[in-house]
Amino acid sequence: MTPPLLPLFVKLAGRRVVVVGGGAMAAVRVRQLVEAGALVTVVAPEVRSEIEPGAAAVLRRPFRPEDLDGAWYAVAAATAEVNREVAAAAEARRILLNAVDDPSQATTYAAATVRRGSVTLAISSGGLAPALSGLLREGLEAVLPEDLGSWARIAAAERPAWRRGRVPMEDRRPLLLRRLNELYATGPAAAGAPRPAGGFVSLVGAGPGASALLTLRAAERLREADVVFYDALVRPEVLAFAPRAHRFFVGKRAGRPSVSQRTIERLLIRTARRGRRVVRLKCGDPFVLGRGGEEALALAGAGVPFEIVPGVSSALAGPALAGIPLTHRGLSTALTVVSGHAESAYGAILDRLLPGAMSIVILMGLGERARIAARLRGHGWSDATPVAVILGASGEEAATWRGTLADLQSWPIPPASAHLPGTIVVGPTASLSLLAPATPDQAHAQRSPAAQDA
Repeated sequence: MTPPLLPLFVKLAGRRVVVVGGGAMAAVRVRQLVEAGALVTVVAPEVRSEIEPGAAAVLRRPFRPEDLDGAWYAVAAATAEVNREVAAAAEARRILLNAVDDPSQATTYAAATVRRGSVTLAISSGGLAPALSGLLREGLEAVLPEDLGSWARIAAAERPAWRRGRVPMEDRRPLLLRRLNELYATGPAAAGAPRPAGGFVSLVGAGPGASALLTLRAAERLREADVVFYDALVRPEVLAFAPRAHRFFVGKRAGRPSVSQRTIERLLIRTARRGRRVVRLKCGDPFVLGRGGEEALALAGAGVPFEIVPGVSSALAGPALAGIPLTHRGLSTALTVVSGHAESAYGAILDRLLPGAMSIVILMGLGERARIAARLRGHGWSDATPVAVILGASGEEAATWRGTLADLQSWPIPPASAHLPGTIVVGPTASLSLLAPATPDQAHAQRSPAAQDA
């Protein structure tokens, strides 16, 4: 039988914490630690861009045991092999360790938390069932009052009198309960926290990544937001438009743990019903392979008012930023946009397209690129059909590869670009590069994707 855990709340403000790993889960842990005031050092050969702004130091190299010297706490969010090395180094130094998705190596487990002012509730399954912890957290959030923080302030104010009067601990709880009941004697307004009349949800498109490509309305809704639920590829500079909002990561990446779509819909509904101005920030456009339609239907079914704020779809922006026109007189007068995450999504569509007759834009298809190329070739598309892959679209690391359908089947993604999202363009226009010459100001502001061909 596994020994019971000892629940603790740890003060890490101003203390050194080491996070080994630079992926999505490391980004989540870094954000949590930075919110707690920790001085975070990140160690990993490759580090996601959203990690750097919050980290005190980033070491872009493999882990070394001495990286833990002087640390108060450590997180292993790398491969199983590296996590074992970190665990051994932490054990030797008597440093508590959280090993993400690797409970056998961990000495601590991250908890699902509910925060209301100074009150924090934590739920743990001992690393065995994180999804269950998340469900329990949702349940607690649904029933606990928003002004729970005021309860703590009242209890703290009453405590000195109880101590002076030597009131026994078993008598303090009934006294506190009576005091809290008085708080609501004339309704919620007596607590200083009147319930808002109603909330509102904005389903906002974040565009292809760069904050400069947000629409004016998207930027305005972010500035007004009380709560933002954002996707995996939304950049920190975009989230900076919502300085006063509580921001929650609900993104999905292939092959990684993620929040389910139904859970996201429940969160939107519940948060709006609490009178909050909510932004659901989605990459690209909410209605272009973004499941925004499902969220709109859920909100409508629940009677929650909402709006759609369109964004610049990556299907259009990625090729445009790489200088590739999706339609061009004499080459292509039509285009098809398809999700490439699974053969069940793209197979029947690609099979029906007349070879060479249009441009095909494939989102989320890098992992399926070999199967996609083979399927098109098997249905009459020429091996010499031009293909382009745009990596990172509007970011500083943007790169464009150009080749043919035959090349795509075996093309390896450059390791330096493996973390970037990709857009595949198939068709005659993929061979074009129509970028305008950059002005000195433009050249200083951002690098041209065409200049970084992989």
